[in-house]
Amino acid sequence: MKTVFVGAVETSHAALVSICAAGHAPDLVMTLPPHLSHRHSDFVDLSVVANRYGVPVEYIEKTNAPETIAQIEALKPDLIMVIGWSQICGPAFRAIPKLGCIGFHPSALPKLRGRGVIPWTVLLRERNVGSSLFWLGEGADDGPIAAQARYAVDPNTVTARELYDRSLRAISGLLPPLLEQIAVGDIPREPQPTTGISICARRRPEDGLIDWARSAEEIECLIRASGPPYPGAFTQGSDGRQIVITKAKFSEPDGFYIGLPGQVQDIDGQNFTVACGDGRCLDILEWSGADIPPAIHSKLGKMS
Repeated sequence: MKTVFVGAVETSHAALVSICAAGHAPDLVMTLPPHLSHRHSDFVDLSVVANRYGVPVEYIEKTNAPETIAQIEALKPDLIMVIGWSQICGPAFRAIPKLGCIGFHPSALPKLRGRGVIPWTVLLRERNVGSSLFWLGEGADDGPIAAQARYAVDPNTVTARELYDRSLRAISGLLPPLLEQIAVGDIPREPQPTTGISICARRRPEDGLIDWARSAEEIECLIRASGPPYPGAFTQGSDGRQIVITKAKFSEPDGFYIGLPGQVQDIDGQNFTVACGDGRCLDILEWSGADIPPAIHSKLGKMS
């Protein structure tokens, strides 16, 4: 079975490593050229793995470019795997392989289709989540399911990094046996349910701006949702310098500090405590962007 692998991020790397190790190295890897690595905060150069297994690599900028289509058509693949690739695959691309194109999505489809799924999963406080391999179609993430993993998480503590790592383990566990199954002619195509569908809007780095007038619970959740491998939640110190916050906890006891939203109430070494809009405070435990914590009582972030 001839296959092509298309991807450019950590998820792509995990998938490629897993299938190569299982004896299913693709016949061609297509990925972004290094000078476009800035498009993804979790970019990985797949050529390292490809070279290890003797797989040729083609660098492409656009999935549906005529030269990309021509390169794949020349190979006459049975299957294309599009894993960790944010571009839409058009009809001409999807029509090339005999069996079709398989994509990956870090949710239990049909729930949470679309973009920014992992941050939205945290922000929506989802308890039952998952990862899906599905057949690409005309719509966004709406093709038949090829394989799926489901798992429970604690919505009050789970971080974007934890969900991302779960998706890496899921793709590594799902894809090799699926290729084995397809290779012997057993091709799973389970239509997605027509109920329970939801679609996530794209999230941009600026969506991580902290509004300290929000409740401590909302802000702490935003910090967990926006952290690595994503750019992080951020605010500004009194000097205008941007401070990226990646870990916080609720300050105890409630009511100990009294201040305005966005005021720094205390500094303990590199940690500092900030008042939120509901009167509770957050202890900021991991942050970057300045050499020392902001001055006490400086207002931070967007005020309403």
